[in-house]
Amino acid sequence: MRYIFRFLLVLVLLAAVAVVAYSYVGDLTAQRTPTETPVTLEVN
Repeated sequence: MRYIFRFLLVLVLLAAVAVVAYSYVGDLTAQRTPTETPVTLEVN
């Protein structure tokens, strides 16, 4: 029974390290590109 708890503790620690590493390495910011849309205005 003690081995199961030890295995779960190691698994939780590895998951925590993986989340921290992903937060530093994973860059999920969107690329910003300027867009221009021509607009035709009708003047009376």
